[in-house]
Amino acid sequence: MKYLDIRLRQPEWMMHPMQVFAKRSDAVEYEELQAWNLIGSQLNVEYELFYVEGDRQPYEAKLDSVDSIRWYDLTPIDDGAFYVYVCQQRREEDVVWQEAFAALDLLVVPPVVYDDSGEFSMTVVGEGEEFQTLLEGLPEDIDVTVETVGEYDRRHVPVAGDLTDRQLAAVSTAVEVGYYEVPREGSVEEVAARLDCAASTASKLLQRAEASVLSRVVDYHGR
Repeated sequence: MKYLDIRLRQPEWMMHPMQVFAKRSDAVEYEELQAWNLIGSQLNVEYELFYVEGDRQPYEAKLDSVDSIRWYDLTPIDDGAFYVYVCQQRREEDVVWQEAFAALDLLVVPPVVYDDSGEFSMTVVGEGEEFQTLLEGLPEDIDVTVETVGEYDRRHVPVAGDLTDRQLAAVSTAVEVGYYEVPREGSVEEVAARLDCAASTASKLLQRAEASVLSRVVDYHGR
């Protein structure tokens, strides 16, 4: 079984309104689609679970304004992160590119990770020969970058495999400024300045990254 890591860039007319919001607003720092399902005789209703790091109030206000969203349930985690469970009508703009997956024996492995440019990354698994069919079947309006192709084996995900891009950037920056030196040479404020975010945000990113990495190390050595 092979895997394919790809990054997709859609024209703005094809993006979901929440993607456009994340691209244009400073309210969203990180977002990923963790699970989804289609239901209905025409598969025209979507259920999706998102994890979001950002400002909850403007994000929720935008959710309220999107016509395709039937209902949602937003669950705060802390001041800077929350889950959103969404039920929405499937949009024609989504059908245009999602149909490239429909006739193929391929599976998208969560999460689908979005960035502040509106681009998103995903991992697809299946038979290698179908990857080319997938890439050729995507609309010409979508730019695709193939990042990695190989044999799929999640057992060998690196220690940092569970980190978000934002968390990894925070840890990398902390190393650069000497935050992890003994004695410590850099500060959270320096990390925040380089990431162009608040010190409290940088601190949370580092804490979550450290918790994720240490939990993985303990789980690995406890086997």
